[in-house]
Amino acid sequence: MPPHAPEPTADRSATDPLARERAHLASSRAALSAMRADVAALDIKDVAANWVNAQVLQRQIDERITALADLADTPLFFGRLDYLHAPGAEQAEGAASNGAARSASIRGGGRATGGRFYIGRRHVHDAEGDPMVIDWRAPVSQPFYRASKKDPMDVRMRRRFGYTGGELTAYEDEDLTDASTGDTAGKLLQSEIERPRVGPMRDIVATIQPEQDEIVRAGIGGTVCVQGAPGTGKTAVGLHRVAYLLYAHRERLARTGTLVIGPNRSFLHYIEQVLPALGELNVAQATVDDLVAHVEVRGTDTPEAALIKGDARMAEVLRRAVRSGVTMPVEPLVVVRGSRRWRVPAYELEEIVRELLDRDIRYGAAREALPQRIAHAVLVRMEQVGEAPDDRVQDAVARNPAVKAVVKAVWPPVDPAKLVLRLLSDPEFLAEQAAGVLSAEEQAAILWAKPARGVKGAKWSAADAVLVDEAADLVSRTPSLGHVVLDEAQDLSPMQYRAVGRRCTTGSATVLGDIAQGTTPWATPGWAAALHHLGKPEATVEELTQGFRVPREVIAYASRLLPAIAPGLAEATSVRESPGDFAVRPVADPAGLDAAVVAACRAALRREGSVGLIAADARIPALAAALAADGLPHLAPGEETTADARLTLVPATLAKGLEYDYVVLDEPAEIVSAEPDERTGLRRLYVALTRAVSGLTILHARPLPNQLR
Repeated sequence: MPPHAPEPTADRSATDPLARERAHLASSRAALSAMRADVAALDIKDVAANWVNAQVLQRQIDERITALADLADTPLFFGRLDYLHAPGAEQAEGAASNGAARSASIRGGGRATGGRFYIGRRHVHDAEGDPMVIDWRAPVSQPFYRASKKDPMDVRMRRRFGYTGGELTAYEDEDLTDASTGDTAGKLLQSEIERPRVGPMRDIVATIQPEQDEIVRAGIGGTVCVQGAPGTGKTAVGLHRVAYLLYAHRERLARTGTLVIGPNRSFLHYIEQVLPALGELNVAQATVDDLVAHVEVRGTDTPEAALIKGDARMAEVLRRAVRSGVTMPVEPLVVVRGSRRWRVPAYELEEIVRELLDRDIRYGAAREALPQRIAHAVLVRMEQVGEAPDDRVQDAVARNPAVKAVVKAVWPPVDPAKLVLRLLSDPEFLAEQAAGVLSAEEQAAILWAKPARGVKGAKWSAADAVLVDEAADLVSRTPSLGHVVLDEAQDLSPMQYRAVGRRCTTGSATVLGDIAQGTTPWATPGWAAALHHLGKPEATVEELTQGFRVPREVIAYASRLLPAIAPGLAEATSVRESPGDFAVRPVADPAGLDAAVVAACRAALRREGSVGLIAADARIPALAAALAADGLPHLAPGEETTADARLTLVPATLAKGLEYDYVVLDEPAEIVSAEPDERTGLRRLYVALTRAVSGLTILHARPLPNQLR
């Protein structure tokens, strides 16, 4: 059914459906404002027992006030469901304790009369507690995304709303009881998917598709891996999954924490507004480098060295290195207490040490257990002569100088950074720990040419920092979070997967990526291997192949590269009706390439939306100068676009995960040749080709790669 636009009449009577919906929107905004005012008016003076409690309560109140903010340009609700039968209370309220009151359909009154529910980004209720807007994550909202004419899920009518600048301007109805017509995407849904964007990534809560919704609402008990082609919304799906899990398991995740891991700071800045728009403010964001920042990274590795350091075999080398300092006792232990002397022979001490080694527990935990085990051996001797020592005596014996001296000698403390420093600086030590694991050539490749004098003076690389993190975990267990989202996961090395996996050993994860977009020398060959290194081999792998953002012609052109870069992947398709603006323009004179690129940028800026100019990293300075000479202001990746500055100059190495309405792509052959091998170069080009949402213009003076001809 076509969208209903405002009727051309001055009389906005109660019989005008659009006027009624606008009135409900106004009432809902007023109710949200009242909810916020109620929280702001809370007086905690007589509630907080002390200053610390008062600070904690006030912080929670401040966060609640922020979460209840009414964003003027963000629709408070975007859809409506009219059920054939009013849902039960359990379905209407859901599992979350979001303050959702009893459903109006149960109470027989309120704004959402009968089986009618307005679906929005957050729950809103009136002064009586009747819901005016239902959270999109509640069970009663699920049919908005999944109901079809084949399976209407007891829904009579689904209504979508169209907005312009925060104002409700149209609606579109879909009668799910009429099976005579097929399921087709309405114009409002299509326009919302294709709507130009300016600024950071926005949520997709109004346009979530059934296959996406299944992933979003997957349970917290298991890990989900999403293989997603460009434009399938895998990143947004992962973020909405976090929002859903926080809704359904808020208390659990409040205790254990959640984390979103992205490839770089520009990417995190691009996505950082999605969760706050959904009312979720307490989700941490980090890169893998942030997680392993035990040492200051100031150096770089050769590709060969980085590949070896990222190999999972390094975990065994480090395990050996951490335990290499453990030695067997050769002298008996004598503990003096009062007038008595208690002797533990060397062979018994050795048995204790070997037992701890065989249990393979954390090095630090074993070192803490060792004095207690030795003290227990002393207490056994005390009991044999008729004494009755208790726990206090055992603790005192464990602190005895003689016991402490034995522990220090046979199980010395380990500093993870110093250990890795020695491993990469001392050829003999490395050879001893890597025997049978790394070849002599591989050992030589990772050794520092100029050994550092100390931890602070060393020029650590990013791969070295991951090794330090592995060593730190071997000494002391890394705390686990409740849920981790790992985006652009295809680019991680096995050792980086292990670093992320340590952060969710007792929790779950959402792994997002695209094998075809792996652009590191150590990019994962497949998800089975990646999930094994992550410690989640039982994870469910879902594949998204339907693109909703990338134009049909653009994705078809980019897919020409798939046989060369990821032959096992299915070719992505696009559900968009419009083919998109697509052009490949050769430039006869290489000297005129910069001018042609600037002209293409100017042409793209005459349209609505954001523009990205993507080029090989080495080309960025020349293009920046050309843009400046022509008076075209431009931004760097991560800087927020505005109405006055909509052009971003993007190095190809930073393009992953970003989207622009229109993309101008400079010299594809140079993007390919900038990488160490052809496959990685073609994958980098595949990423660059698929950043466009509405149009792509390719300019080249050099011949295109053979795969694109």
